[in-house]
Amino acid sequence: MRQRRTPTQGQYDDFEASQLFCPKCRQAVPVRKRLLLVLPQGEKYDYLCAYCSTPVGEKLDTNTQDIKIIS
Repeated sequence: MRQRRTPTQGQYDDFEASQLFCPKCRQAVPVRKRLLLVLPQGEKYDYLCAYCSTPVGEKLDTNTQDIKIIS
């Protein structure tokens, strides 16, 4: 009997959207990723429709390095 392999932890940590549904274009469209905010929890990105620039999604990336502010 073969033992099933379990996926390693972290294998699916970070997904990038390539197409999302746009309500204005009424179809799945390619998207552009735009940095919206830099937060203490991570960086927040907006996904925009490549054709009409309508916001179609967002992502909070928590896998960022600590920010050091030099004054």
